[in-house]
Amino acid sequence: MENKACFIWCLCLFTYMTIFPAVDMFDLKVDTVKRHNGKHKLFVFGDSYVDTGNWPTSMSSSWKEPYGLTYPGSPSGRFSDGLVLTDFIASFLGIRSPLPYTKKGSDGKSSVKDGVNFAYGGTGVFNTFVNQPNMTTQINYFQQLIQEEEVYTKKEMSSSIALVSVAGNDYATFLTKNGNNMDDLGDITKSIISQLELNLRRIHGLGVSKIGITAMEPIGCLPRMTAASSYENCSDSANSLSIFHNEILHQTIEKLNNQTGKPVFVILDIYNAFISALDIQQNHPGNSNFEKPLKPCCSGTSSEYSCGDKKGMRKNYVLCRNPELSFFWDVIHPSQQGWFAVFSALKPSLRSLL
Repeated sequence: MENKACFIWCLCLFTYMTIFPAVDMFDLKVDTVKRHNGKHKLFVFGDSYVDTGNWPTSMSSSWKEPYGLTYPGSPSGRFSDGLVLTDFIASFLGIRSPLPYTKKGSDGKSSVKDGVNFAYGGTGVFNTFVNQPNMTTQINYFQQLIQEEEVYTKKEMSSSIALVSVAGNDYATFLTKNGNNMDDLGDITKSIISQLELNLRRIHGLGVSKIGITAMEPIGCLPRMTAASSYENCSDSANSLSIFHNEILHQTIEKLNNQTGKPVFVILDIYNAFISALDIQQNHPGNSNFEKPLKPCCSGTSSEYSCGDKKGMRKNYVLCRNPELSFFWDVIHPSQQGWFAVFSALKPSLRSLL
């Protein structure tokens, strides 16, 4: 029987935080601009998988070295060594990655011409253990820009796209508050999806024409879960939660599209994108071209430390030699190259957003 406590510990960490060529942002940018000419605006809601720097600099590991090592060369507030999912989707649309909401400044429309990123790492559709805006509050910020500040015209909004990321922060909070009791996970899944549905309706009601919603990634394949097997095996029991969540999500999105009469809502299946990039066969890594696909590039020197931790001048973390050969950057988040692999697998569904 798999270690249930390890599963719960993995979930709690969410709230804290093929050969692919090396990512060349110039080449990527040129290709996408030719195809889409930057006519879209991108609005981003959610958690650390899409956050590009909303957290205060003094409060998050994403602002500590070695985060940002690959891009832009220093910490940028992204929970990775470089680019995250938001950046790749923006490049696909032929636009710059939208500025974080907290960095938009006071210069009016010029700073938000490509859209706005409202996502905060560690947050969920409900309140979590991080004191940062949940998805409802993020949408409140968006509504203020649309209705009170009138930053965008109806014509501009007609080709706008939203990216909504759903990860494990709500589950981690529920399990911790309920004494790690997993018996009611079915009910909490339905509650999470129900609130997410309200959020999606609201975003669409504010004029967004297309909304991409991420499925839940295979949480049993995250390094925190695979460490016990020396990063060799995923956890089936943990992945079963992701699968159940995704089944309910698919049913909900199908219902929403039926009600709107057109495919407004598009699921971005990062569960299978992760599996494909990791090349996992029957719970074991297959022939992935990442060196050790389930092992993080950056991790604490012991269980009490995590990537980026320091005590004085002493680093309490270890770093791999070649981040571009690692799918995972830390125990939760993909590396830039990992996100590029996921993005590559998602491309067919991304075309549905256009």
